[in-house]
Amino acid sequence: MCLAIPGKIISINDNQNDPLLRSGRVSFGGIVKEVSLAYLPEAKVGQYVIVHVGLALTILDEAEAEATLNYIQDSSQEQN
Repeated sequence: MCLAIPGKIISINDNQNDPLLRSGRVSFGGIVKEVSLAYLPEAKVGQYVIVHVGLALTILDEAEAEATLNYIQDSSQEQN
């Protein structure tokens, strides 16, 4: 099973020499990870992206991202 998680871009590191090295710091509910933004040259700070194994795959609507994050949080609390 594959799992992609929504996260919010908090900063971007544009690599002018190689667009495939474009990356950003993405917050997943307060946990911040460095993520490749190579597939999303149009992504901007403040947008939500779907991330799978360190690669941002698509930009996500904020309302949809928050609904998904709430669902994940509720699901994890039910198991405790």
